[in-house]
Amino acid sequence: MFEGKTLLITGGTGSFGNAVARKFLSSSIKEIRILSRDEKKQDDMRHEYQQKYPEHADKMRFFIGDVRDYKSIEYAFKGVDYVFHAAALKQVPSCEFYPIEAVKTNILGSDNVIDACVKHGVRKAIFLSTDKAAYPINAMGMTKALMEKNVIARSRQLEEGDTTLCLTRYGNVMASRGSVIPLFLEQIENDQPITVTNPNMTRFMMTLDEAVELVLFAFENGNQGDLFVQKAPAATIATLAEAILELKGKQDSRIVNIGTRHGEKLYEVLVTKEDMIKAEDLGEYYRIPADNRDLNYDRYISKGSVRLDLAEEYNSHNTRRLDLEEMKQLLLKLDLFQ
Repeated sequence: MFEGKTLLITGGTGSFGNAVARKFLSSSIKEIRILSRDEKKQDDMRHEYQQKYPEHADKMRFFIGDVRDYKSIEYAFKGVDYVFHAAALKQVPSCEFYPIEAVKTNILGSDNVIDACVKHGVRKAIFLSTDKAAYPINAMGMTKALMEKNVIARSRQLEEGDTTLCLTRYGNVMASRGSVIPLFLEQIENDQPITVTNPNMTRFMMTLDEAVELVLFAFENGNQGDLFVQKAPAATIATLAEAILELKGKQDSRIVNIGTRHGEKLYEVLVTKEDMIKAEDLGEYYRIPADNRDLNYDRYISKGSVRLDLAEEYNSHNTRRLDLEEMKQLLLKLDLFQ
């Protein structure tokens, strides 16, 4: 599918973009384009790949641009076959204090990406979303939810042969930039107590490599407007903290409960009840096809779907729960614990 093709990754200098780039780098893909607004991160990434992957680094091309500014990104899409859109404001507290900035990047920026994809005949574009878009209570989740709605709405307007627009929705990706695992490790390194906001919070536990597999699955299997979710186990924050302390030989360190932060949820929802009504169980994944009803009012009143009370949401409280030993084994898959 990707042989001789060009892939563009927006927000490509982030942890997710890097993971996708590494996955494709040694394949038969022709070119990987990294689009982002941070020249320092691009320069660091360029040198890292030249050192670690000298035989493949010439496949990489770097483009400076901000998804908020259509003119700054349009040229990067010329001649591109596939797009993975990871550029976002994704820190929950930051978006709580600067919600309009989240709107500009997460909603308007993603719409600019769609415009560029359609104009330049991109075959398929995958848009990265988050569990926080399901029943959103914070600005980050609200903007991602509207991004999802817009991607699906735009997909309805496209015809056969146009760009295929799909979505992937993730829970917690372990050790990604801004996640809690690097924070815990830094606190241990500095002989500080581990700070948790609520030990009973549950989070899905997924490695970056597993998350990239969902991107590949969406590229290979996605139809217009599809949303894909990967099934994953979960753990409480207390179990995660205890597992990290044991692996670092710091069992005697304190765990301090500091209280819930701005916009935090007790548990993550990856598939809502409303989505579960139409979700297709594909084994390791759920596919939620787009709702392609039009504005014909009769379809909402006399031709409704399955009763909502028959559905159960898919969340980090009702998925498989990792115990301490299972959590430790999963952590050992991460580079941070090698």
